[in-house]
Amino acid sequence: MRSLALVLMLAAGPAAATGLQIEVAGEGATGRIVIDLFEDVAPNHVARITELAETGAYDDVVFHRVIDGFMAQTGDVEFGKLGADMRRAGMGGSDQPNLAAEFSDRPFERGVIGMARAADPDSANSQFFIMFAPAPHLNGQYTVVGQVRSGMEIVDAIKRGTGRNGTVTGQPDRMVKVTVTD
Repeated sequence: MRSLALVLMLAAGPAAATGLQIEVAGEGATGRIVIDLFEDVAPNHVARITELAETGAYDDVVFHRVIDGFMAQTGDVEFGKLGADMRRAGMGGSDQPNLAAEFSDRPFERGVIGMARAADPDSANSQFFIMFAPAPHLNGQYTVVGQVRSGMEIVDAIKRGTGRNGTVTGQPDRMVKVTVTD
C-alpha cells in the first residue's frame, strides 16, 4: 500500500511553485506583474523575497534604478519607500543579514528576475531587478530568482531613469502591493 501511495504522489508531479503578484503604479506603468520564483535554483533568496513580501515590506517601494534596454531595479525596503529621500534609494536592504550567492546556469534573458548586490557576491539582501533584454555578462555573476510569467508589458512601461546609473528622478513608479502566490 505504501508503494502505491508513493507512486501516486510522484505521478501527481511537483508541488505548485511559489510566485509573486506585484501591483505597479506610477507615471510610467500601471498594472500587474506575475512572477514565478525558482525555489529549486535559489532557495535562500526566494525565502527572503517571500518573507519580505508576506510582511508587506515591499509595499510602496519604488523602482529606483531603471536603465532602458537593460533592467528595472527595486526592493530597497530600507530607503526605497515612496515619500522617503529618493537620493538614498538603492543604498539599503532589509534588517536581515546579507545572503550568500546562489549562482546557477540560468541565463539572464528578458523577463528574468535577479538579485541586486554590491561588489561582494555574497551581499544580496532585498533588492532585485527585472531584465528588459538579455544580459549574458551577468550569467553566473548574479543570483537568478525567477521569471516574469505575465505582465511584461507593465515591466516595459516602467519609468526610465537617466544617466549611466539609470537613477529615476521625479516621481518613480512603485510596487503598490506585493503578494505571495502558490
